[in-house]
Amino acid sequence: MIKSTMALPEGYALKRRIDLQKDKKLFWLVNGLSLAIALALVLLAVVVGPSFAAWIVTFPWYGYLLLAGGMIAYMVAHEAVHGVMIRYYSGKWGNFGFTGAYAFAGSEAYFAKGPYAVIALSPVVIWGAVFALVCALCPGLFWPFAILQIINLSGAAGDFYVSWLLGRMPEDVLIRDDGVSMAFYARG
Repeated sequence: MIKSTMALPEGYALKRRIDLQKDKKLFWLVNGLSLAIALALVLLAVVVGPSFAAWIVTFPWYGYLLLAGGMIAYMVAHEAVHGVMIRYYSGKWGNFGFTGAYAFAGSEAYFAKGPYAVIALSPVVIWGAVFALVCALCPGLFWPFAILQIINLSGAAGDFYVSWLLGRMPEDVLIRDDGVSMAFYARG
């Protein structure tokens, strides 16, 4: 089984291409999913967490600056995890960027189905576990880390969509993700 390759093997053809920047219907679908996830998580946090109103009143002004910095750091860390997984499966570092709508990590490699699923979902799983642990063990930090968790899970809507789509692809599929668009190739 191929983990990844830098060249498309003979006999493979393009099965599907997705581009969240150019396909406006898909853009709104993924962003609608992101909003739905965020709203569900906000409701969950309000039900299980400490009082949001009390937190807002007692949170120091500089805490908002730290939280904003944490959000930016999280976005970089999310893409860094994608990058580490790209390096692990391809042996080469990917490319990173920001399109205005999305931060991204991409690669010129073609990845097999399993490795690509790991690349796509690793950041949300790793950071999701870290943020959940902090929320559970440090009640005083619940809201800042709950906010980061909401960003983590809702911001991964594109990763969730691509993983769902990947599950519908043939087992021999190879994926090339340049960071802005994904192309799915299969035999025949």
